[in-house]
Amino acid sequence: MKLKGAQILMKMLIDQGVDTLFGYPGGAVIDIYDSLADTPSIRHILVRHEQGAVHAADAYARAKGTVGVALVTSGPGATNTVTGIASAYMDSIPVVIFTGQVPTALIGNDAFQEVDIVGITRPCTKHNYLVKDIDKLARTIKEAFHIAQSGRPGPVLVDLPKDIMAATAEFEDPGEIDLKSYKPTYNPNKKQLSKVVELIKESKRPLIFSGGGVVLSKASEELTKLARMTNTPVTASLMGLGTFPGSDPLWLGMPGMHGTYRANMSISECDLMIAAGVRFDDRVTGRKDKFASGAKIVQIDIDPTSIHKNVEATCPIVGDCKNTLELLNSMLESENPSDIKGDASERQEWLDQIAQWKATSPQRYEQTGDVIKPQYVIDRLHKLTDSNTIITTEVGQNQMWTAQYYHFDKPNHFITSGGLGVMGFGLPAAIGAKAACPDKLVVCVAGDGSIQMNSQELMTAIEADLPVKIVILNNRYLGMVRQWQELFYDKRYSSTNMEKAPDFVKLADAYGAVGMRTDRADEVETVLKNGLACEGTVIMEFIVEREECVYPMVPAGGAITEMILV
Repeated sequence: MKLKGAQILMKMLIDQGVDTLFGYPGGAVIDIYDSLADTPSIRHILVRHEQGAVHAADAYARAKGTVGVALVTSGPGATNTVTGIASAYMDSIPVVIFTGQVPTALIGNDAFQEVDIVGITRPCTKHNYLVKDIDKLARTIKEAFHIAQSGRPGPVLVDLPKDIMAATAEFEDPGEIDLKSYKPTYNPNKKQLSKVVELIKESKRPLIFSGGGVVLSKASEELTKLARMTNTPVTASLMGLGTFPGSDPLWLGMPGMHGTYRANMSISECDLMIAAGVRFDDRVTGRKDKFASGAKIVQIDIDPTSIHKNVEATCPIVGDCKNTLELLNSMLESENPSDIKGDASERQEWLDQIAQWKATSPQRYEQTGDVIKPQYVIDRLHKLTDSNTIITTEVGQNQMWTAQYYHFDKPNHFITSGGLGVMGFGLPAAIGAKAACPDKLVVCVAGDGSIQMNSQELMTAIEADLPVKIVILNNRYLGMVRQWQELFYDKRYSSTNMEKAPDFVKLADAYGAVGMRTDRADEVETVLKNGLACEGTVIMEFIVEREECVYPMVPAGGAITEMILV
């Protein structure tokens, strides 16, 4: 069966289970878009900027637990994806990005809209390809999907020259993919797990630290079982929020620079840390020599290069988090229940100490008067939505307040740019999440600065009939940078004042969305209720306290016990 390259691409996408892709056409991919018009089983969502395509594909992958797909043209279309690719790479998200390229005969000749996108993205992709032979096209596509979603997931880029897409060849199914040099380790070493069992039995002050790897391996249920079986408190990184129920008594909250007092103190005082799917980011550890300095650390990760990378592990375990925790739980179930929960009085003393930390220094804010506290908006949003609501965020203070005051009970329901911290992520991410889960309420929490990075994607939401709700915490500042300037630069607010801003209600109306605004605390709940109940895409703008800071806060270079609390 002879097919054009573009037709082979469509066939392989269908074979990989792709039903949605996010993209923007151009000359180099015109043959692909021509074939796409004849492929009704694949929904194409037309974004307004290529960066938005990758962010949407990223969130689609997270919300649905599959691979996200983006398609863009060559040159500027390809380079516009780099921020999205880097964000997906930092957060280990399986995304396949197809970029158009000039004809193979013109590569290297500075042709119109030619860039070396393979070279540009090599540092921020798990792998990438330039297809120069149509006979290798089908296998390359299948390899790309295999690499993106196996082992430690990540973005894979496939660069497609225009002549390859227009050429014809006999189609042959590539069969099973077996890459000799790429063999991720899924099953842990049982001898190492036996050591973990003994460490748990010996521990007086254990702690579980959950990360994004638990989300990606779908191991939330196993981690929750481990915590409850051993009566061990749990903290989770920004990427791990939702892996353990935020309503559970054993939940400590998020650790690190803006973590809870009890989480940071528990890390500092624990004698055993079981870390699953975390890379010990600098925003979590603070001063590394002071991080869990008295603890034995068990590190579980499918990526062997992550072991010992930032923190020295006492007991390293290479393996998939789900497989590892399943086996660990099975081994613990064969033990005496009282042994794995430790000495009753010692364990209760540990839990009482944590309760005291929570009571003496709780995560708190005070909503008094008419001026809206941003934390109050998030608190009300949490109370007005349920655990099936998907929350995306932009980056900055809005992101941290959401992590602190929206208590997630399920994985894959908090979607944010963690490692790279991309302003402009939240809105296209909300669109991607809504495309993945059309029956779920999707809310984007944004700041007035970050929402302007990709506000053009409002049109994508409207045209694609993907109604999302946008909560803007408008403090007329670039809030997180302003906070640092207040605390560490004598309030020299250099280039962070954003008092001149668009009218977001009119902006919503211009795109065909609904806009609402309030600057009164007593109207917050009404606006949220009306906005959430309203059909279609809605912007809810809240004029909040201008100089509100995110607390607790650990100054740069400080230990996580050195928190500014108020």
